[in-house]
Formats: sequence, C-alpha cells, structure tokens
Amino acid sequence: MSTHRINGSLYTKIENKIATIEFGHPASNSFVSELLVRLTKEFDKVGKNDDVSVIVLKSEGERAFCAGASFDELVAVSNLEEGKAFFSGFANIINAMRKCPKPIIGRVQGKTVGGGVGLASACDYVYATVEAAIKLSEISIGIGPFVIAPAVERKMGKAALAELTLYPTEWKNAYWAKENGLYAKVYDSIAEMDRELEIHVQKLATYNPEALEKMKKVLWEGTEHWDDLLLERAEASGKLALSPNTKKALEKFKK
Repeated sequence: MSTHRINGSLYTKIENKIATIEFGHPASNSFVSELLVRLTKEFDKVGKNDDVSVIVLKSEGERAFCAGASFDELVAVSNLEEGKAFFSGFANIINAMRKCPKPIIGRVQGKTVGGGVGLASACDYVYATVEAAIKLSEISIGIGPFVIAPAVERKMGKAALAELTLYPTEWKNAYWAKENGLYAKVYDSIAEMDRELEIHVQKLATYNPEALEKMKKVLWEGTEHWDDLLLERAEASGKLALSPNTKKALEKFKK
C-alpha cells in the first residue's frame, strides 16, 4: 500500500529490539524537504532509544525504493539560500545515519536514483532484489551528486562513483551494485529478501548492543568531518542549481 500524501509518510514500528522505519511518497518514494527533516529526526530519536538494537530502513510499495529528492522542489529553487536548504536535506539525513549508534539495515526492493543511492550507501548493510538497479543522473541536468558522493565513494569506491556519475543516463543492475559493495545480498523476489532479512535482523537484535555500537563507530571511522563537508557540498550544489545551464536543462521537465 503506497501513500497519497503530498508531503509523504513516515512510520516506525519497534518490536523485539528492532525498529523498522518506513517512508513513502506518491512520486516513486522521492523526498520532499519536510519528509527528509522528519526522517532525520526519526534516526536521532530511535538512535537514543535503549529498547532498540538494530534499525531496518525500507520504503513503501513493491516498485521504486527511492527516486531521490523532489524534482518539483529542485525546479522551484530561485536563490542561493533556497538552493543550499534544498540540498542540505540529504546532507542532514546522511549525517544522522552516520552518527546513529545503531546499525542500519537497508531494504531496497526496486530502482533507486540520486539521493536514494546516497540513502542506501549510508546504510550499514543492504538487502536488495534483482529489480534494485541504480543510477546517478544529476550531471545530466547540470548539477552533481556532490552531497551524497562521500557516502557512495565510502561504500563503493571512487571508480564506481566515476562510472555512475560520468554515465548519468545508464542504469546499473543490482548485481553490479553488489559487486561494487553497495548491496550485501541480492534476491530474486521481495518475499525471499524479506524472509532472509528477518532472520538476519532477529539474530542481530540478540547480540550485545554495546558491541554493535562500537562496531558501528569502527565502520564510520574517518568521516568525522562530514558535518562540515556535506553542508559545504550542499551550498556548492545550490549554486549550480541556479546556473543558466541547469535552469535550461530543468525547463524541459517543468509541468
């Protein structure tokens, strides 16, 4: 069941020390700014909950996992302040996931684009289906995935980042994403993926939470400067969004 709410939906269920956070939006589970703010706050809140040992991040429906940031909001950017605010949404959510002391297990059931790839990259372990192809299309419209690039590079390496960004119209299939480190497991169906994910997180939730928290810190060593870096990238992206080349490219997509 998918949401029809224009500002999207966000639900969290906590059971057996597992918090399942599910987001949704009628536009292929893309993120309007308000939904990004809510998800950022949710990671902060769940991260402080002693009744939670592990987090599962998923999206609504059986098709797209996430179409990235709201295209309508990008088209509407008219000044530098708005541009920085728009791109800061993903900077804040990636930093919230990075600093969350609980391991985050991603569940990617379908295609994911742009910021959605950044979201998957910020998860600590990712389950996917064969339908979970990925694409970073930003360069093709005159901007770039600069905010999410550190997360993608950390997970997949610079060569994979180059391949994704410099062929921005090409979909990379789920097995390519697995070979390059984004996905840990790829399954033929959602049912099979969910069955294996459930077994895994149930086991994880029984482990020493202090050990899990320390392991999370180890996994993210060397990213302490991202609070500043990602916001700097957001400002740079905001400037690009206002450039004549970008505005011309975006005109084609206006409704």
